[in-house]
Amino acid sequence: MHIVIDQKNMSLFGTCPLARLLILLVLFFLCGLQASAQYVQGTVTDARTGETLPGARVCYQGNKKLIVASNDKGYYRIPFHKGDLMVTMIGYEPKVVHVKSAQKVNFRLVEATSALREVEVVTQRRKYSRKNNPAVEMMQKVIAAKRQYDLHLNDYLSFRKYEKLVVALNEVTDKLLEEDRFKSMPFLKEHVEVCPETGKLILPLTIDEKVSRQVYRREPRTEKTIVEGDRSEGVMDMFSTGDVVTTIMSDCFTDVNIYQEEMRLLQYPFISPIADGAIKFYRYFITDTVQVDQQKCYRLDFGPNNAQDFGFSGTLWVLADSTWQVKRVRLGIPSRSDVNFVDRMDIVQNFSTLPSGERVTTDSRMILQMKLYDWLAKVHVELTSHYSDYDFSPIPDKTFKFLGDKKIEATAKMLDDDYWALHRPDTLTSGQGKMGLFMKRIQQLKGYKPLLWIAKAVIENYIETSTDPARPSKVDIGPVLATVSHNFVEGFKFRLGGLTTAHLFKHWFLKGYVGYGLADKRWKGSAELTYTVNAKEHLPLEYPKNNITASYFYDVTAPSYRYIQTDKDNVFTSLKWTPVEHMNYVQRFQLGYEREWENGLLLTARVRRERSECAGKLFFQPLNGNPTPVDYTKRPAEESRNIRYITTSHITLGMEYEPGVTWVNTKQNRIKTNKDAPRLGVMHTTGVKGVLGGEYNYNLTELFLYKRFWLKTWGRLNLNMNAQCQWNKVPFPMLCFPRSNLSYIIQDNAFQLIENMEFITDRNLSVTLNWEMYGKIFNRIPLLNRLKWREKIGCNLYWGYLSDKNNPSVNPADADLMYFPGYFQADGTFRDATQRMRPAKPYVELTAGIYNIFKFFEVQYVHRLNYLRPGTMNWGLRVRFKSRF
Repeated sequence: MHIVIDQKNMSLFGTCPLARLLILLVLFFLCGLQASAQYVQGTVTDARTGETLPGARVCYQGNKKLIVASNDKGYYRIPFHKGDLMVTMIGYEPKVVHVKSAQKVNFRLVEATSALREVEVVTQRRKYSRKNNPAVEMMQKVIAAKRQYDLHLNDYLSFRKYEKLVVALNEVTDKLLEEDRFKSMPFLKEHVEVCPETGKLILPLTIDEKVSRQVYRREPRTEKTIVEGDRSEGVMDMFSTGDVVTTIMSDCFTDVNIYQEEMRLLQYPFISPIADGAIKFYRYFITDTVQVDQQKCYRLDFGPNNAQDFGFSGTLWVLADSTWQVKRVRLGIPSRSDVNFVDRMDIVQNFSTLPSGERVTTDSRMILQMKLYDWLAKVHVELTSHYSDYDFSPIPDKTFKFLGDKKIEATAKMLDDDYWALHRPDTLTSGQGKMGLFMKRIQQLKGYKPLLWIAKAVIENYIETSTDPARPSKVDIGPVLATVSHNFVEGFKFRLGGLTTAHLFKHWFLKGYVGYGLADKRWKGSAELTYTVNAKEHLPLEYPKNNITASYFYDVTAPSYRYIQTDKDNVFTSLKWTPVEHMNYVQRFQLGYEREWENGLLLTARVRRERSECAGKLFFQPLNGNPTPVDYTKRPAEESRNIRYITTSHITLGMEYEPGVTWVNTKQNRIKTNKDAPRLGVMHTTGVKGVLGGEYNYNLTELFLYKRFWLKTWGRLNLNMNAQCQWNKVPFPMLCFPRSNLSYIIQDNAFQLIENMEFITDRNLSVTLNWEMYGKIFNRIPLLNRLKWREKIGCNLYWGYLSDKNNPSVNPADADLMYFPGYFQADGTFRDATQRMRPAKPYVELTAGIYNIFKFFEVQYVHRLNYLRPGTMNWGLRVRFKSRF
């Protein structure tokens, strides 16, 4: 989860689902809402020890719909109803109190007489030791026994899974409902409900349901998901990019499986409490022996050795027999955990044994209570999963014959209410079932349309031309953040752009902009026409792509911008740490085709004609042994030795493979949600002389590799490698440049202190390493650990080589080559702006950063180690807004 101003999506709130969601909720509800009610409240404690009891269930006898649970401090609150109030908890005798009014009722529970005491029960946790620890000895048996219950040992496996993801406002209050601004929304009280697990009032805002069939075979090992039903309803449907929130949240809040070594949650790997290495990471305590579903179980509490590490705290109920199977697990995060935005997490899973002997998960329920800051609305996230129809019989091979890990049936989003009623294990709550009515009422509010229009412009970075839900916008204006920018050649630049959506045409899309620079007094612009073979719901970038695109581009740019990950006119990247004075005007015609498959394979083919005109202090001048001074204030005269234009035409073929990659779409670009997916690619460009005006023959080959390595509790290491080779003798504009970041905003996979075109090579290899340690060091330093800062270090290496055939120093009078970029001094002498690299001496820069400052800010110190010369900046500070769990 992250907010990055300078990445591909230029929205102010970047790719952060939580930030987008919270901003949206604040815009609609300002602070959060609460329905008026009277409550019975109090605490639940152990009658013998006086300790508070979290997780006790409080309800009225005869009313199974209204159930709350005590929190981690034993506190509960339940709406008042006259009658018998009962509290129950595993291992304790139930207790009933008759209530006649809203009052405070404290329950003191007595341990059940049926509780068994055949193992040592630790009521007070002494200094922890793994040696001669019965809890550790028991966990060793549990871990050793888990392997025989691995379902993947079967030749085949299939089961059906039902998932429900609910996002709601949390802790709503009646105080705001009574204010004038909410008097026009009296219906809100009808949609507020009590969460049984937390006892808090919530207002459901969106609900997503999915029914899928999971299939597996051992030989050849294949695991697939077939989505049979998929429905979504709520506030996110008002946004054409609303799937960004729901998709990324689904990626963050995934089902956990304690029988895996690591469980991916909040986009991080958490160590399972029964993983092979769990005993070194967790502390275990036997606290009770109880009956769970009429089966004798040992209760073990556990938590990480360091409460601030990314680990679970919770309870395991282990069958007290020779199988050492887990009957139930409750997972949470320690109150001192470094996990951002999550106030409380509660995951409960139940397991059972099939008649055939296999141990399976039957149901799972996850509740997260989240907040960005105290002054913003709080969010309730609820993920419910139910597993059924386990089958180990052979599965036909044709079931597995589709690309990718997931297939969505064509009818998945067209199923009626009868289908969902049949496949839901439980009925929807009142608030969830009235989601359609809730949205209808919201849309009928006075001022709804202009408020939604503003929210979309802020969140999606585009302005829609329609606010009528019945007639969605066919043309959007933007991107907003590229309206005003500044550079050396144009001075201040103003730009206006837009795009069409699938509400105009499902297969044809048009996108473009016009811009004008106040200093160069030139008009620029681009136009792009895309035909998509597959009909789209909103935009042509939707996964998977099968697109043909014709485009025209004319604008000012810089050679080093070719690798920039954001729009070159992004207002946030206009401020540079070094002057960018060598620029050029580029006129480009391009025809391209992209074909993408569900298994992560992407093929690219394009034909391009490009004409480059020097601008600023860039000039194109053939070698003659001595460069001729240039008047930068004037265009080259006809008799000048300078070449005004360079024209190239080329064909590019490329292939990328990212197995397991997942995407969501924004109006400007698409965002990769699963950055654990490796990436491998190759691209080759062939320049053709004499075709479409091309003046040069050349061949450029590029290779790239990305891999993320998880280092257990030591965080993660991201590795990026890029290699380039220009095989032919060509002027410098067709040679290779490093990926230099010239702004103060951090950009991944780029060099932070290499100047514009400082190194020019015809073959190179760049490696960027980035190690994020998640506070592994800071969390162990007193006082500093309270800040919850996280540390990261990195190293960027660039090996480059310029062969003799392309080196002006070796061929000073070769008219087929050009002088490299530089500056003419006042006395007419020439100062080269580039440096020659030595293959045995790579360029090196080291980075050290602190992130998670105020949960969203990152500062990075960069130090350059070599290739220093007078005027070279050898250190710098870079920043960005980037928020993660």
